[in-house]
Amino acid sequence: MMARRTLLAAGLASLLPARLAARPLRQGATAPGIRIAPDREAMVAVPGGRIYVRINGALNGKPPILFIHGGPGGSHWGWLNATSMADERAVILYDQLDCGRSDRPGDPANWTVPRFLAEIEAIRAHFAIPRWHVLGGSWGGTLALEYGARRPAALASLVLQSPLVATSVWLQDAALLKAGMPADVRSLLDTCDTPGAAPAAACQAATDEFYAAHVRQVQPPPAIAAYRDALPAPFAPALYNHMWGRAEFTCTGTLKPYDGRPLLARLDGGRSLFVAGHDDEARPATVAGFAERASAPFAEIPGAAHSIMLDNPAAYLALLRPWLDRMDG
Repeated sequence: MMARRTLLAAGLASLLPARLAARPLRQGATAPGIRIAPDREAMVAVPGGRIYVRINGALNGKPPILFIHGGPGGSHWGWLNATSMADERAVILYDQLDCGRSDRPGDPANWTVPRFLAEIEAIRAHFAIPRWHVLGGSWGGTLALEYGARRPAALASLVLQSPLVATSVWLQDAALLKAGMPADVRSLLDTCDTPGAAPAAACQAATDEFYAAHVRQVQPPPAIAAYRDALPAPFAPALYNHMWGRAEFTCTGTLKPYDGRPLLARLDGGRSLFVAGHDDEARPATVAGFAERASAPFAEIPGAAHSIMLDNPAAYLALLRPWLDRMDG
């Protein structure tokens, strides 16, 4: 059986890159008024080191909004389109420890949900922010859920975009989405779950095919791509592998037993918004179900997968601006 799988994968190794080359990702757009450069930067002390925080806009106006990046192991560059809202309120982006421009001690003892959660309040305290909005995407949605369930007095509203709420549910969704991939891609993805059973290049090509359908559907526009490429650590693979695993649709890391579903009922449903992209790996039906359990509204963004702020920033910002205005009071 292993020999047959290896031969199949070897054949697909040449097929899949050709398919991907024939169907390149479309070019993403920058939001009008995007601010690539920060107005203000700081290194904020947190348990385990210091994290990089950047701000655009004035902190003494409307309540600012904090964006929490995904991963684990991502960085803040994927939120840059959100800085177009700095004409109305401060937009705060940051890198979690061991990511982006933050300190990188590389100590797995730091890679826990409670320690990453502590970074959020450290940012608020550092800048003496009395009230703010918090938005987390994917793994960042996990941290936003944990934060919102504590009902902090400073929280004006919570946005959970494509959140990882329970790993078991995430993997069920991933299995459904894999089943909808072309048969050759699906077979190879299953083979790649066994280390060494398929060539690494073939596994990467098949994974990229899944990601193009359900994770990010655009190439970042040149200005955002250049910013990303200038980061010291735009992605932290050791952190991702430790907490999650090889790819989005398989989990072997410390988050495997994670289940935040009991926290949903503890949210302030009237001030919590759940969001998913139409083609999201966090399936809209699943995220809508989480919203229902939290007695919160749900919105689906068309023309987007998991990376909504890159895939369709215009539609996402058109949702966020009025939501934040309503929740300011």
